Formats: sequence, C-alpha cells, structure tokens
Amino acid sequence: MKRRGETEATTEPSGLRHLVRALRHPNYRLYFGGQSVSLVGTWMQRVAVGWLAYRLTGSALTLGQVGFAMQIPMFLLAPITGVFIDRWNLHRALMVTQILAMAQAVLLAVLVATDAIAVWHLVVLSVVLGAINAVDLPARQAFIVRMIDRKDDLGNAIALNSSMVHAAGFVGPAAAGILIGTVGEAACFALNALSYVFVIAALAAMKLPLFAEPPRSGRMIDGVREGFTYTFGFAPIRNIIVLVAVVSLVGMPYTLLMPVFAKDILGGDARTLGFLMGASGCGAFAGTIYLASRRHVHGLKTLIAYAAAAFGASLAAFSLSRSFPLSLVIMFGTGLGLILLIASSNTVVQTVVDDDKRGRVMSFFTMAFLGVGPFGSLLAGAVADRIGAPGMIFAGGLACAAAAAVFGYRIKSMREILHPIYREKGILPGLNP
Repeated sequence: MKRRGETEATTEPSGLRHLVRALRHPNYRLYFGGQSVSLVGTWMQRVAVGWLAYRLTGSALTLGQVGFAMQIPMFLLAPITGVFIDRWNLHRALMVTQILAMAQAVLLAVLVATDAIAVWHLVVLSVVLGAINAVDLPARQAFIVRMIDRKDDLGNAIALNSSMVHAAGFVGPAAAGILIGTVGEAACFALNALSYVFVIAALAAMKLPLFAEPPRSGRMIDGVREGFTYTFGFAPIRNIIVLVAVVSLVGMPYTLLMPVFAKDILGGDARTLGFLMGASGCGAFAGTIYLASRRHVHGLKTLIAYAAAAFGASLAAFSLSRSFPLSLVIMFGTGLGLILLIASSNTVVQTVVDDDKRGRVMSFFTMAFLGVGPFGSLLAGAVADRIGAPGMIFAGGLACAAAAAVFGYRIKSMREILHPIYREKGILPGLNP
C-alpha cells in the first residue's frame, strides 16, 4: 500500500515489478509494446534475406556481400547522423525512419511474391535499409533517456530494450523458418511491413514533455570533430567501443554464416536455421532478465570482460560441433555472452555520457556494433570460401577472447575514472573509490 502523498514514480518496486520497473513510465510502456511486435518482423526479415540470398546463389560470399551492403551505410554515415540526432527532434525522426523501413519491406515482399527478385535487388534494398538504420538505431538509443523520468531506471530500460530485441530474436527466426518452409520468404517480408504499424501507432500516442529545441547552428564538420574527440578522448568509452568493434568485426559474422551451418554442416533446412537463431535469441533473453534484475551499474565493467570471453569461447565450441542438439546448447551460450556484453556496454556509456553529445556517442557506439560489421561480413564470406565456415568462426572466437583479456587488464584504470562520475551523478552515492 502506498503512503499518503507517495506516487507511482517514487514507489520502489520489488519482486517481478523490479524486473520491469521501467514500464511504470507511460511513454516507455508504449514504446516497449510497439517495438515488441515490430522487432519480431525485423528478425523474420533478417533470416529471410539470408536464406533467400543463399537459395538464389548457394554462395557464402554472396551472404557476405548482402551483409556488407546492409551494414556499410552505418559505418559511413554514423559520424554525420550523430550530429543530426543531437540537433533534431528525436520523436519526429523516429516516425520518419519507421515509415521508410516499412516501405522497404513492402517492396521486398512484392518483388519476391511476383518472382521478380534478383540478387542485385537484395543488395540495393539492403543499402537502403542500412541508410535508414544509420539514423534509426542511434536515435532509438538516445530516445530511451527521453522516455525515462528517473535516471536510476535507465539501466533497467536498456536491459528491457535488449530483452525485447532478443525475445523477438527467439520468436522471429523460428517463425521465419516455418513460414519460409511452407509459404516462402515473401510472407516474412509482408508481415515485417505490417509490424511497423504498431510502433508507428505507439510513437503517435506518446505524450512527451516539452524539451528545448537542440541547437542547429555551427558547421557540421565541427560537430563531427567534437563528437569524435569526446568519444575517443574519454578512456572508458573508448575502451568499450574498441572491444565492441573487435567483437563485431570477427565475432558477429557468425549470424551471416548460419545458413551454411544449418544446411551443409548440420544437414538441416530453413527450420534448422530458425531453431539455431532462436536458441541464440533465447540465451540473449535470459541475459537480459539477469541485467534487468540488477539494481545498479557497479560491476558492469567486469561483466563486460567476462561476457566477451564467454562469447568467444562459445563461438569456438560451436565451430567444432557436428551435433544439432549440442549446437543448440552452445548457441544459447553465444546469445547469452553477446547480450551481456552489448547491453552492459550500452548501460555504462549511456550512464556517463553528457546529454548534449549523447546522439554522437551513441552513433559511434552503434557504428562499432553494427557499422564495423560490413567488413566482418566480407571477411567472413571470403575466408569461409577458402577455409570453410567452421574455421572462420573458430578463429573469430579466439580473437574475441583475446580482446576480452585486453579489456580486463584495463578495468582498474577505468574504475578510477568512472567511480567519481557515478558519485557526482548520484547514481552510487555510497560507492568507495
């Protein structure tokens, strides 16, 4: 029972409510509901694009080229879009990006349904979606702060956001595998287009407080330079972004090569691919439940190092497995390690960054996580064609584990910088140096 004068915003939840405490903020609740539906469609399209590319060509190199096309805009545009995000109305920008992404999915569905699809269509439309995501993804990350009234709920909101992504990563791939095997890839693209209606409706229903319009003066190049200097001149943020970039370059391409493992190594079909990706999503979902249960950011730096090491070890083990049940178990561990790494890194960065540079920092963070991926996609496709997909994944796992060891060595110096900031922001007032 609430005491007299106590409001929902000030009540400290316990039990299950503690795990979902960010949902007490109405705007975040709307966002969570809309994105939960939309992201299932996004995962369905991601699996369908990979399967379609492999079905049309039978080439791992083509998978790498399609992945490169979708991710390279993030690498090229992120420094510029970060400046725009710090100057634009984020709510309006997200409405535009969701509408454009829906149009891209509609076009894909039509091309596949009419049997007019060609590989070059996949490449071009992947570039288009990549350009949209170069704005949408960092804008969404920066927008989370606008929907949360209490800063101590920020970590929970980020964890729930990750849980939403990876719960969809469990449902979406499994649904895509069934749909592809029964009615074809076009259904996945059409349902993805439909799913955007929910997030657009959620954004339209939000009642946001008035914020001062961000400053729009100054040269673009100066804004880019300021964001770069701030991001890479601050050691903790720099160390996190470098680790995430290494994992993205040599570890994340495992998703691109999943059709090869599902079809050629494990002797399965589209449903095998769906279950493998779903197991990874299930592990990631379990990781987000753990992160949502945490009450503070203390200890996340160490967790980042352990998570990166676990992700690398899981990749190496997966590359050696020839058993479908064992591969499912290992993929669970892969998803668990990856989400603990990415979500913990996101939380630490969002906690310490200055508000007026949040868009630029999150653009660089997104570039490290997704923008470096194109080079990893090309590398994975080319190396897999030469030494096989298992050899590529094994080498990538070892590289991720090595990067985790380097990050772990730097934790002590990072702690000396971050703890005073936590105390100054009132996040951990009782924390000892």
